[in-house]
Amino acid sequence: MAETKQENWFKRTFQSIGKWFRGMKSELKKVVWPSWSQLVNNTVVVIVISLIVSVIVGVFDFVAAKGIEALLSLIG
Repeated sequence: MAETKQENWFKRTFQSIGKWFRGMKSELKKVVWPSWSQLVNNTVVVIVISLIVSVIVGVFDFVAAKGIEALLSLIG
């Protein structure tokens, strides 16, 4: 039976790692970075939306806690 010579495991591994880094480098060249004003604008939007969501969750939590308190007071 003829045996096919397989490449060294280390050589294959390091070649695939190198290929991955080359691909990552080429993809990063395609990235369009935001301008400073876009960055500030997006940051403000994220902070405002986070505050709005936290208020909504807080109100829901408060209402749910009061509802559970009311149900428990009816039982006990």
